[in-house]
Amino acid sequence: MSVFNTDRLVGKTVLITGASAGIGAATSVLFAKTGANLVLVARRAENLKAVKAKAEEAYKAVGKQGKVILIEADVQKFADLDVIPEKVKNEGLEVDILVNNAGMVKGTEHVGADADITQMFDTNVLGLIHLTQIFVKQFKAKQAGTIINLGSIAGREAYAGGSIYCATKHALSAFNGALLRELVNTPIRVIEIQPGMVETEFSVVRFRGDKEKADSVYKGLQPLVAEDIAEEIVWTASRPPHVNIAQLFVLPVNQATPTLNYKK
Repeated sequence: MSVFNTDRLVGKTVLITGASAGIGAATSVLFAKTGANLVLVARRAENLKAVKAKAEEAYKAVGKQGKVILIEADVQKFADLDVIPEKVKNEGLEVDILVNNAGMVKGTEHVGADADITQMFDTNVLGLIHLTQIFVKQFKAKQAGTIINLGSIAGREAYAGGSIYCATKHALSAFNGALLRELVNTPIRVIEIQPGMVETEFSVVRFRGDKEKADSVYKGLQPLVAEDIAEEIVWTASRPPHVNIAQLFVLPVNQATPTLNYKK
């Protein structure tokens, strides 16, 4: 934690979507270590409770305090997202940092089922945009705020077997870039984190529950893990208010592109 100026995050309120596992869960725990309040949003209520327990342990471990709010919500459903600000307000908090982490991929077919395509766009693009618009209004009103969007190497370069997922992440990157320009006359920071190969349950979902196939992607190579990306998210959020890390591209050392990597 020595690389972070944690004083800048003490007492801030961070909303994290997809907080029930993977990068979202790791990010929640790391923000707790900085003394930030947490608003954890996800569909899986039991998983959220487990993350809350870990965050509370993290507060104690560093001698800091913070409030943890759990909101069971599906980012695909605008009605779930619309009530989030009121729920946060009722807890006496106001969001300072929005981390749009929720995202998913299902399948590697170039012609997938319509339901899978819709789910990916609703989760990765439409829900993210809707929630961002909600908080942009709040951030403009108070003239402060940070938006961190979890993109992907798939948003930089398309690859075979990822046509729909790549399309969603290209859309996210375009949205992030346009929003950065649209808010240039405000103090609101707009950040995109673009990870390469990260080993989480995300890959198991991609291969429709086939863990063996998901694990094979990383054999012979040391991939990134959720905690690696959590560090980058918290680091960007902890920069001085006048510093905006607009885009951060993060790879394991033996990966160069979506398809070019070295395995022993």
